[in-house]
Amino acid sequence: MKLSECDILILPGLGGSGPGHWQLRWAERMSSAAIVEQADWFEPDLDDWVATIDQATRLTTRPVVLVAHSLACMAVAHAAPRLPDNVRGAFLVAPPDVELSSFVPPEVEPFRPIPRDPLPFPSMLVASNNDPLCTIDRAVEFATCWGSDFHQAGEAGHIDIDSGHGPWPEGLLMFTRLMQRLK
Repeated sequence: MKLSECDILILPGLGGSGPGHWQLRWAERMSSAAIVEQADWFEPDLDDWVATIDQATRLTTRPVVLVAHSLACMAVAHAAPRLPDNVRGAFLVAPPDVELSSFVPPEVEPFRPIPRDPLPFPSMLVASNNDPLCTIDRAVEFATCWGSDFHQAGEAGHIDIDSGHGPWPEGLLMFTRLMQRLK
């Protein structure tokens, strides 16, 4: 699938994606991309986040590809069963382990338990082997449960600004691989 043939919905995680974050850069550079704004970035409500993602996917008649970072990956997993058929894929980056990680803040507790059902659309999960919010083994488990292709990004932290991932060209290459699989 070509970028020009779909809408790219960018889903930031807890706190949103600040200036320089790869998600904001992608939104600025992809004409078919838009950031989905949540009502509260700092005290997320699972039902609100799911409803916002669902509504955003229904406001377009074109195919949709989701690009989720961090907590938004969990929101996608929760939202997946109710999303419309125009959602054709998801690029899931650095999902936090909201069940077992001692580093995730208490604000993410409403996102427990982590859904284990396969996603109803193709997906790729990208994780780092030194993400403080999720072990690589748990990321592999999520990918396996969700039916996602898995890509290990090496020592990339939480794949955000703090870990040095502003432009993140490697991520764009992985996203391109996912797009090539989609119809």
